[in-house]
Amino acid sequence: MNKKDFLKEPVEHIDITSFDSSELIEAMKDMSFTARDTARAAWIFNRMINDAGCTVILCLAGSTGAAGCMRIYADMVRFNMVDVVVATGASIVDMDFFEALGFRHYKGSPFLDDRKLRELHIDRIYDTLIDEDQLQICDNTIKQIADTLSPRPYSSREFIRQMGKYLTENAKTPGSLVQVAFENEVPIFCPAFSDSSAGLGLVKHQAENPRSRVSIDSVKDFRELTEIKIKSPVSGLFIIGGGVPKNFAQDTVICAEVLGRPARMHKYAVQITVADVRDGALSGSTLREARSWGKVDSGCEQMVYAEATSVLPLIVSYVFNMQAWERRPQRKWSGIFE
Repeated sequence: MNKKDFLKEPVEHIDITSFDSSELIEAMKDMSFTARDTARAAWIFNRMINDAGCTVILCLAGSTGAAGCMRIYADMVRFNMVDVVVATGASIVDMDFFEALGFRHYKGSPFLDDRKLRELHIDRIYDTLIDEDQLQICDNTIKQIADTLSPRPYSSREFIRQMGKYLTENAKTPGSLVQVAFENEVPIFCPAFSDSSAGLGLVKHQAENPRSRVSIDSVKDFRELTEIKIKSPVSGLFIIGGGVPKNFAQDTVICAEVLGRPARMHKYAVQITVADVRDGALSGSTLREARSWGKVDSGCEQMVYAEATSVLPLIVSYVFNMQAWERRPQRKWSGIFE
């Protein structure tokens, strides 16, 4: 078998505007277990959108973008349901920016021969496949963008903005999250930006420019996101997965206090995760637990223990069809840094 035998069925991204889940969500309110949790999460997210003063922060970890959800995230920005994105580098670069360059993720199987995949330069994400040779083109594109910039430290937000600008002129597949966020002045932060193809591209850039180079300042990331929180008395978190994006967004409340500019706890919070609470790890820690740290207010939060691709389309379709986003003012938080 050759590479084409494996990479022949592309993953298709679900379109939440093509169906209406509102009747299903309404019915799930009167069920139990994950169904009721999902319905309440949809209700809380819709409440965030209806709260005219609320800044909504999307926290994105895991591989749902590669699995067919990336259009959902772009649509959340496009339809003014999200004001800030905090994500892993892989979600933004290896998945979204990668597909914007014209490449695809493909259907596979968790039972394939990984030694054979390695021989063919195919990477596996559970049952999803990606062409490693194409991923290296993505790495090099990041390097090329870095090569055009003035040598100095950048926040990940600043660098991703340059990626969005690049896509407005060069995207093979328009409408990616990075491009739509750039066009709508929605900032994207990747506090662990180098843990992705961006890191590989930037390492190559720095190796070739040892004295005059671009670098990523994660402390600047923290300061910028905290500045947004300080200017947002009311805020809500919509969290996919957990990890660094979750804690980074939560910690802005603590950082504001350290700066002597106290900010209110996040008023709303929804998290979709499969992580267990019992090992004390961040991804599985409950939103109620965050109350003890002074990060998330209690009363309007919901944990949904589910694999995100199974419930995320239902929740976002529900909010889309409630249409509160049509009346919601755009925040355009990128503008405060220009």
